[in-house]
Amino acid sequence: MTSVTFISDPPPSEDDALDAYSRTVVHVAERLSPSVANLRVSRRVPGGRLLDGGGSGVVITADGFLVTSAHVVARSDGRGRASFADGRELAYEVVGADPLSDLAVLRTQDAPLVPAELGDAERLRVGQLVVAIGNPHGFASSVTAGVVSALGRSLPTRSGSAARMIDNVIQTDAALNPGNSGGALADSRGRVVGINTAVAGIGLGLAVPINAATRRIIGALMTDGRVRRAYIGAQLADRPLPPRLARRLGRRAGVEIVDVLPGRPAERAGLRPGDLLVAVDRTPVEDVSTLQRLMASELIDRPAAFTVARDDIVLDLQLVAEELVG
Repeated sequence: MTSVTFISDPPPSEDDALDAYSRTVVHVAERLSPSVANLRVSRRVPGGRLLDGGGSGVVITADGFLVTSAHVVARSDGRGRASFADGRELAYEVVGADPLSDLAVLRTQDAPLVPAELGDAERLRVGQLVVAIGNPHGFASSVTAGVVSALGRSLPTRSGSAARMIDNVIQTDAALNPGNSGGALADSRGRVVGINTAVAGIGLGLAVPINAATRRIIGALMTDGRVRRAYIGAQLADRPLPPRLARRLGRRAGVEIVDVLPGRPAERAGLRPGDLLVAVDRTPVEDVSTLQRLMASELIDRPAAFTVARDDIVLDLQLVAEELVG
């Protein structure tokens, strides 16, 4: 009887066994973990007691600036401790926080740190792989992966009497838990495209996008410790333009002035309930989100042309915006 010997190929190496998905997640984790801090925060609660809490932060400069979520450091005494993957534990101070964008900037005095590369959330696509790195429930440098579930979400925020919607929020199914807030949401090249901000349910996490608008906010917090926004004193709503007006202006929608507050810039400028705002300084305005983005510090205390449609007349009204105070 003839015996048959089967010769099998040698088992694949550990590196070869990693599929493309795993290699990508491993690469992002190795690249970003040194740049994500575990934050310890003492927060004052009603009754004057201090409770210890936690969150995450992302290093953005080698000389010690970090970005996190504003709600992570809210009601704190402005100081805390940040620990890193290399074992270092550094004191930090809150440079500035902006609850209306849910972003805050911290600063440590000991350098150098390993900064993360900031990406551009505007380039994300639904279904794209993303990796979240943070410290859920205090478990340092935890990595989860998933996809971009949706783009263009909105997240309401409030600071005192001021309210605002954060636009273009990223929705992901990468697992997020308490403590992930302030941590990094990264693309497959390890670039930070979002700051994780909310756990909205099982398989539903939200992140503030890194884009041109949030870069300006982070820059203002680094240099001034606050973000200045213009305020007109009106209640607003998105509204389609009447067909004849839409054809005349070459756009389909505007912002309805629902009400004006007495003594505020909108009333002083002559805006009335029912007016349709279609442009600010010749920049088209088709929704409240666009107007909100235009309400930057440059509009404060200077005349700006607010173009409104009133009945069949298009008017330019000069409005001098105030600074929004929370």
